[in-house]
Amino acid sequence: MACHRCGFQHNCICTDEPTLTISARFILLTHPKEQQKSTNTGQLLVRALPNCEVVIWHRTEPPQALLADLANPNYCPWLIFPTDEKQLPIDLTASSNTVPLFILLDATWQEARKMVRKTPWLNALPRLTLNPIHTSKYALRRNQHDGNLCTCESGIELLHLLQESTQAEQLQTYFNAFIDVFKADKSGHSKR
Repeated sequence: MACHRCGFQHNCICTDEPTLTISARFILLTHPKEQQKSTNTGQLLVRALPNCEVVIWHRTEPPQALLADLANPNYCPWLIFPTDEKQLPIDLTASSNTVPLFILLDATWQEARKMVRKTPWLNALPRLTLNPIHTSKYALRRNQHDGNLCTCESGIELLHLLQESTQAEQLQTYFNAFIDVFKADKSGHSKR
């Protein structure tokens, strides 16, 4: 029987799950097709970050609660998505009266590009491009492009930008456990 929390049957990773504490908010704007995929790493962020929530994206029905948060002067919203424009380094830890509100597109890269293109309110947000030091370890889906990160890896990079290195390392350990056991568990083998 599969673990009700992590979903693995033979290789439960719940003991690797950290409980992180950060002031920034993370919104996973999730494509409807992404919700039930076992390869989805956004679920790791939701479990580890108390200020992380899932909002389902619908092209014709904007999420009103999220739009209200974007208009709230207490938040500083960022769409985590590559931009073609030159981006100056951004200090996310600078003292400010606003809380960073990170919108991560939880979808395949093909779906994410469509989400931005077809959503005017999303396309209007300031973008934050991540420049990871390490290459992605995520290889659970086909058609991955060099330099692209999965949702959890993007969260890890954001923690580093927030100068939360210890918490980034804890999330990295959790992500590594997920990657290490995924294929073995799906094929019915215990790896631990």
